[in-house]
Amino acid sequence: MTERAAVKAALKTQAVETPSWAYGNSGTRFKVFAQQGVPRDPREKLDDAAKVHEFTGVAPTVALHIPWDRVDDYAALARHAEDRGLRLGAINSNTFQDDDYRLGSVCHPDAAVRGKAVDHLLECVDIMDATGSKDLKLWFADGTNYPGQDDVRARQDRLAEALAEVYERLGDEQRMLLEYKLFEPAFYATDVPDWGTAYAHCLKLGPKAQVVVDTGHHAPGTNIEFIVATLLREGKLGGFDFNSRFYADDDLMAGAADPFQLFRIMYEVVRGGGFTSDVAFMLDQCHNVESKIPAIIRSVMNVQEATAKALLVDRDALGAAQREGDVLGANAVLMDAFSTDVRPLLREVREEMGLDPDPMGAYARSGWAEKIVADRVGGEQAGWGA
Repeated sequence: MTERAAVKAALKTQAVETPSWAYGNSGTRFKVFAQQGVPRDPREKLDDAAKVHEFTGVAPTVALHIPWDRVDDYAALARHAEDRGLRLGAINSNTFQDDDYRLGSVCHPDAAVRGKAVDHLLECVDIMDATGSKDLKLWFADGTNYPGQDDVRARQDRLAEALAEVYERLGDEQRMLLEYKLFEPAFYATDVPDWGTAYAHCLKLGPKAQVVVDTGHHAPGTNIEFIVATLLREGKLGGFDFNSRFYADDDLMAGAADPFQLFRIMYEVVRGGGFTSDVAFMLDQCHNVESKIPAIIRSVMNVQEATAKALLVDRDALGAAQREGDVLGANAVLMDAFSTDVRPLLREVREEMGLDPDPMGAYARSGWAEKIVADRVGGEQAGWGA
């Protein structure tokens, strides 16, 4: 198999999970902006997600967020997804939108509040059982705003206790993916602020616990690809939440702010074997001012382009330059791959998959945008619950 054929074969196996909440209304701290045609329930979110998969061919799963996507019959929701060529992916918990969680959830000083939070996490595992989902994704807004507000070490003990209880509930084929975030909404000490804290908890829990890297959750200048390489080396990289940021957790389209960073991350994924392992590639974005479905399609395409460039890196030439201490030569190998226009290659891949080579144009011509505006009249549009 030629190098080009091998790259194309790898790209055809790629899968990017889309988040249900990206199809709903979202906004800034100041305003949630409504758009016409936005889904009114989880089924309509899946209908939109099916269009993303139809035109990209690489978005076969959809992550759910509980309680935003709560339904009476999760097995029926899974069948609805299957009928549209999809599967339900990660189940995302929500322990940050209840008044009881003002001082935290699983780290709260009140045992009753901690119990309520753990019960919700266990409910999410029940939903995983009903939907066939493999991954439970946990992000905690827990933290403190002022020195002395709470005992930092005690909060870590409470977190460990809660995680252990949920971990024991997981099935043999299920995973716990622990996400971290530098700050917000806690501004003095966030309880899971970085990959090291998440890794330490996951290491103690066992093999079913892994770390999620959200590309927007780091301090400016953080070398995210180093984190990715390290977690892959340790077998603890569970997945990604892809998005872009200029300043903080901006939740912009993947690859929009720094496509070179996305390329560097994907190179470490390829280099570390993560592209062919159980690493979950998911978008985690909010489309506040742009149309939602086209933005998600564009994001998937951005991840594809970064992956294609990463696969094109001449690893033999790179390794030779590195061994020889050829600093500029090694850098040139990476830059040559990044500078390659991979759009013709990806058009070929899509045609060979029986897809339109232009996903954005195909969606625009499909009439789906006009159909949902006409059909989704009345009812309450889905949003992020803020």
